Amino acid sequence: MAWRIGVDSGGTFTDVCLFDDETERVEVWKVPSTPDDPSRGIAAGVEEGIAQIGASAGDIAYFGHGTTVGTNALIQHRGVRTGLITTDGFRDLLEIGRQKRPDLYDLQADKPQMLVDRELRIEVPERVRFDGSVEIPLDEEAVRAAARQLRASGAKSVAICFLYSFVRGDHEATVRRIVAEEFPEAFICTSHEVAPEFREYERMSTAVVNAYLGPVMHGYIERLANRLDELGVKPKPHLTQSNGGVIGFKAAAELPVRTVLSGPSTGVVAAQVIGQVAGFPNLITFDMGGTSSDVALLANGQCRLASEAVVHGYPIKAPMLDIHTVGAGGGSIAHVDNGGLLKVGPRSAGADPGPVCYGRGNEEPTVTDANVVLQTLNPTHLLGGRMAVRQDLAKAAIGRLADKLGMDTMATAQGILSVVTANMAKAIRVISVQRGHDPRDYTLMAFGGAGPLHAARLARELDMKRILVPRTPGILCAMGLLLTDLRADFAVTRLTLVAGEAVSDIETAFDALTGRAEEWFVNEAVLPAARQTTRTVDMRYAGQNYELAVALPDGPVTTATLDALVAGFEAAHKRMYGFIAEEEPIQIVTFRIEATGLVAKASFKPRPDAGPDASGAIIGKRDVWLPEANGMVSCPVYDRAKLDAGNRITGPAIVEQMDATTVVLPGMVAHVEPYLNLVLELP
Repeated sequence: MAWRIGVDSGGTFTDVCLFDDETERVEVWKVPSTPDDPSRGIAAGVEEGIAQIGASAGDIAYFGHGTTVGTNALIQHRGVRTGLITTDGFRDLLEIGRQKRPDLYDLQADKPQMLVDRELRIEVPERVRFDGSVEIPLDEEAVRAAARQLRASGAKSVAICFLYSFVRGDHEATVRRIVAEEFPEAFICTSHEVAPEFREYERMSTAVVNAYLGPVMHGYIERLANRLDELGVKPKPHLTQSNGGVIGFKAAAELPVRTVLSGPSTGVVAAQVIGQVAGFPNLITFDMGGTSSDVALLANGQCRLASEAVVHGYPIKAPMLDIHTVGAGGGSIAHVDNGGLLKVGPRSAGADPGPVCYGRGNEEPTVTDANVVLQTLNPTHLLGGRMAVRQDLAKAAIGRLADKLGMDTMATAQGILSVVTANMAKAIRVISVQRGHDPRDYTLMAFGGAGPLHAARLARELDMKRILVPRTPGILCAMGLLLTDLRADFAVTRLTLVAGEAVSDIETAFDALTGRAEEWFVNEAVLPAARQTTRTVDMRYAGQNYELAVALPDGPVTTATLDALVAGFEAAHKRMYGFIAEEEPIQIVTFRIEATGLVAKASFKPRPDAGPDASGAIIGKRDVWLPEANGMVSCPVYDRAKLDAGNRITGPAIVEQMDATTVVLPGMVAHVEPYLNLVLELP
């Protein structure tokens, strides 16, 4: 027996998914998160989970982990005091940014907090030109002085970013060596290693975020590794990246900027696999947890991979799945704003003290409290009976809010759900309607601890006709860790015109990237048979500000390869912008290799049809307040574990399981498909 374990550490709960390679048995477990030290909650979850299935730490063959530690440190500005060494004259680049402003006409808009104070941004004489030639040699004595100044200032981390280091990185490498000599205890990173691409502002921002989070992630990973050792977990642990793949703990500690979407990315990976297996390739994923909701669009089974994004106000050049986040989760706090209107979030009660109904001292009502009052959630317990809740406390808290609004308690509770549904619908429109996709052409895949609870009303809000609720929705991000491969992305910027002489330039660039990928394969102990690489290039018309990714055909690079690249670029440009500029020269800007190390994954087998009768899964009835009836309605409660393939449910109904609750509204029909996913159909 060999168990594969995936652990997703969220803001409210830590989810554990256990999969037996031999029997394909799947077990899930949840424990409250420990925000003061997430590694403690993870260790507790793993220990309890393996005890629940009667296994031991020695039976664990794989350990994968997704975390929000980096994201939360960035959001809450709990990184370390960071210094920056940069080219003479460019220390204010980090603050100036670009001419384009996200809130151009908002005079009250606040800029993101600077992660490096101005006095800690130190300039040194050096200048490399665009062609790699050295115009001003590096002043090594100035570098030593800068390192001593940063050490004396109390900085814990140092980012190094020079103007043209993506062309020639030896100046940054020299600075790294000198800083390590003068300031050995510092976390040090260079921009040509973190993001070896052009656009100096985004590259500098990425290097700074990496340095800002470095000691935080390094300390966290070290604590977690020690706890796993104490438990007796022997396999090399892996951490999820923003691109949906996993890397070893050592690599994650060196490049924490690539883990800022570590948690939600594995949910999308799992959605891709389950959607394909169940026959729903076009999905909009809806992952609602305790603190936030993450949404993504999957067209033909794939989520778009972005090469850069703005995360909580900070530009980051790193491959990441195109996921949009909104502060709307089960722990989101409801309040009345200065205008007397009901608002929900983005503040969250988190795991401790948590919603009012947890009875841990919080008095501000949350989305979870509203569901407990309306009884869409079990009013006495959660987690399959392991966690008691206090409906009386939730009613009192929402009653106080209702008094401020001049409404009754039940209408206020329903109002909280309506507001949070509108917030989530807005997030989905950002990744669908605003990009030319009609949500009605997609299936809503709901997961996360609170996703299935709100999916039906969200689908109605968006006029979507179908909802897919996976077998283990509350721990799907943890499940995704058992469905993904090792992955690393390598890139280099070299402006190259697409012409006959470009063949050798393309070969040279990809030879260098292939060497880096091979080195990574060796470091991660990936066997030759499990190695895969994919090559792409970012292309544009000369002078354009934005590039489009085009796949490079397999095989040696020839003039025919150039023709294929031009055709691919023109097709992509016409699809994106509606035209082709036939006379304009075309440039390759950035060369990329995606290296994948294939690993054994959890798999799914269909079950035979057991017929439509689901009465054997009914475990009771519960009065649920439904706005459609303007009052309480008696609803059958089904045990999800007792539902089998082919079973059908007519709404209104409640489906409960340890990790989530699914609401089936009046007029809806739900059925269990062969892989035990629940499919809700709207009339």
